[in-house]
Amino acid sequence: MDIRALSVFLSVSDTLNFSRSGELLHMSVSAVSRTVRRIEEELGQPLLERDNRSVRLTSAGREFREYARHSLAEWQQLRRKLGNEDELAGEVSLYCSVTATYSVLAPILEAFRATHPAVEINMHTGDQADGIGRILEGRDDVAVSGRPSQMPRRMEFLPLLESPLQFCVPAADCAVRDMVEAAETSSGDIDWSGIPFIVPERGITKEMLDTWFREQGIRPRIYAQVAGHEAIVAMVSLGLGVGIAPQLVIEASGMTSRVRQVAVRDGLPPLVVGLCSLGLRLASPLLKSFWDVAGQTYGSSV
Repeated sequence: MDIRALSVFLSVSDTLNFSRSGELLHMSVSAVSRTVRRIEEELGQPLLERDNRSVRLTSAGREFREYARHSLAEWQQLRRKLGNEDELAGEVSLYCSVTATYSVLAPILEAFRATHPAVEINMHTGDQADGIGRILEGRDDVAVSGRPSQMPRRMEFLPLLESPLQFCVPAADCAVRDMVEAAETSSGDIDWSGIPFIVPERGITKEMLDTWFREQGIRPRIYAQVAGHEAIVAMVSLGLGVGIAPQLVIEASGMTSRVRQVAVRDGLPPLVVGLCSLGLRLASPLLKSFWDVAGQTYGSSV
């Protein structure tokens, strides 16, 4: 069983989505599916349960996932041992939101691959609010995240850029937009009472918004709590409520014409976006090199 096939299976076992794994691996969905099917045929039993709505690991799939992780780790160790001592080789495990893959990581990866072509990038995507937790649990080497108000002692944070946190309302004529316009006072402030909010269900921006509500003396009417800023922008565009999202997410969403940003006096501070990693892991020359390239790519710290 070849190393490439193991990498494909690990990607699918992490995303539980053949299309997303295909995008991350630069493979067609059919090629990803064929690779997994060949592994299942070699083993003689299914590793994944598939239906029209979801993909799940079987008990055999969970066991094979551990085997694949162990085998890939040994392979990387052997490559480092037998390879050119002057050339970095191995694997960097990254975690970020889909938006961050091209809005934040793309220039870093381009520069890093140019100088260290032997290093493999293993990327996982999901809600950015999970990034710090995955780092502290040791599941990934580096994550793209907002800077937390309380930095865990074991973690290092490299600031890369700032993105304003924007209040956005539906651009289309709807009840929510009418409520916001009716609540605007002559002084330019907005009476937020009764206006439905779509808020993050967890993470740094949720903490920032909760703090803002308390400081402003607002008891918000929560319409929904959702995972990911991309989902918030989408729900606002459908006229379901008012939401907050980083400017970079709004611009990358393709929905800038469907949401309207509202200027709010004494609004939220900008979100500082950067990389986080365990301090102990940065002792690795491989990770330290990636960290340094990221810092050089974005210039001076925010």
